[in-house]
Formats: sequence, structure tokens, C-alpha cells
Amino acid sequence: MPAQPGLTPEASDLDLLRAHAAGDRGAFAELFQRHRDRLWAVALRTVGDREEAADALQDAMLSAHRAAARFRGDAAVTTWLHRIVVNACLDRIRRRQAHPTVPLPDGGRAEDGDRATGGVEPVAPARDHDTALVVRQALAELPVEQRAALVLVDVQGYPVAEVARILGVAEGTVKSRCARGRARLAIMLGHLRPTTGAGRPAAPDVPAVTGGNPQPAEGVGSASGLSRQDAIGEEP
Repeated sequence: MPAQPGLTPEASDLDLLRAHAAGDRGAFAELFQRHRDRLWAVALRTVGDREEAADALQDAMLSAHRAAARFRGDAAVTTWLHRIVVNACLDRIRRRQAHPTVPLPDGGRAEDGDRATGGVEPVAPARDHDTALVVRQALAELPVEQRAALVLVDVQGYPVAEVARILGVAEGTVKSRCARGRARLAIMLGHLRPTTGAGRPAAPDVPAVTGGNPQPAEGVGSASGLSRQDAIGEEP
């Protein structure tokens, strides 16, 4: 079905979402195409498993597809989409913790699953691959709330204020979760820190909690305030 009259490639995210709610079958696909790479990266790094991340992203997009008509515009469409994705990821993590399995190590190479989700994760150089796996495994051991905050702030570079809107919590809560998560990672990854000339590990390098990236991440709006009722699924 062709796009609704008046919709152009320059149509805003909100225009596309409203067109989808009004019955345009192509509008939501266009919206997803715009933001799929960042949504995929958030899902993959939050869940830590490629197949689970793909399933979580699919669940999230189905939820967003169905809930579009209820979007009130209190925040940017991208904030709304990210929140749905994070909630879907956290739901899957909690279900996995309730019914633990032994997942295969997840490499960094792009496979057919990436094309299915539209996401691409950069491939680490061979010499850094083992370190990347260790860091990912350590991240996966963090409590889910700390992991989600760190992925959004430290890995994806979102400002703390934006992460607070995505997660539906106060900025201070985001900072606290990041601080606790960084402290845990500093302990788990201490063996990766460079050593001094005497062979002793250098002093722990736990970054101080800041306001995050001073510039909004590309494609992420900075609209003020997100009603907690905008959340889809369980709150982080």
C-alpha cells in the first residue's frame, strides 16, 4: 500500500507513527528502518545473546506496532521505542534467570540473523576478540537494572537525562545504577587493567558518574518528561 498523501521521506517520526495508527501499512516499516541499528545494538548489548536479542527486538516492535494509537507524544518517538525495547530485553533476561540455560558464547561476527533484524554489530579485531567476550560476559553478570543503565549511558552514549526517560526512573537512579555497575565491573575486570612498571596492577579506573554524553545521541530526541504510562511491559 502506498504511503498516505503528504508523507515524504522527510516526514518526522511522529508523522510516521500517526500515519501507521491511521492505517498506512508502510509507515511503521519506514520508522523501524530509521532506527533499527541503534535499537538492535541496545537489544544485543542488554541481553548479551544474539538470538535472544533478535527475539526481544521482534517482541518490542510488535508491542510498538500495536500500541502506536495510544502514543500521546509526551516524549520523542525514539525514546518511546527505546523504552519498549529495553523492557522487552529485561523481561527476557528475567525469564531466562527464572529458567536458566547454558547459552553458547556469542561472537562478534555478523551473521544471517543480523540481516533479519537489520542490525549490525561491529566486528572486534582478532587480537581484541577475547577481551570483548570477557567484557560482555562480565556485563551479563550485572543485575539487569545496572546493565541496562550502563549499556545506554556508557556503551551507547545516551545522556543520563535521556536514559532516565527511557527507563522511566529519576536521573539520580540512573547515576546510582551506573556507579554500582562500574564498581562491579572494575572488580570483575581488574585483571585486564594495565600494570605498573613494578608489575603491580594500576589503580582501579572507575569513571566518575557524569551527565553522560553532553550531546544527544543521533536519532534520539530530547523531549521533556515521559509519563510512566507510556511504558510497554514491565518497568526496569
